[in-house]
Amino acid sequence: MKFIDQLPLTVLIAIALTLGLAPFTPQPHIVEKLGMLFSGSLSRPIDIFDLLLHGTPWALLAIKLIRLGVIQLQDK
Repeated sequence: MKFIDQLPLTVLIAIALTLGLAPFTPQPHIVEKLGMLFSGSLSRPIDIFDLLLHGTPWALLAIKLIRLGVIQLQDK
């Protein structure tokens, strides 16, 4: 968790908005892959890799935001 704590929030936001949403047209890969996951059609290895690649920035951003919230709650 030390690694995530050291990453600036602005960097994680920038990575999530660029790599996490790329390519932007016709729809972001993360949206497409999540749709496939929920419909049960996410089975090809390349699609699973795409979900991991485009989902990792969002997961790291979520972890960072949770950690910031937990740290702020502990300070009170």
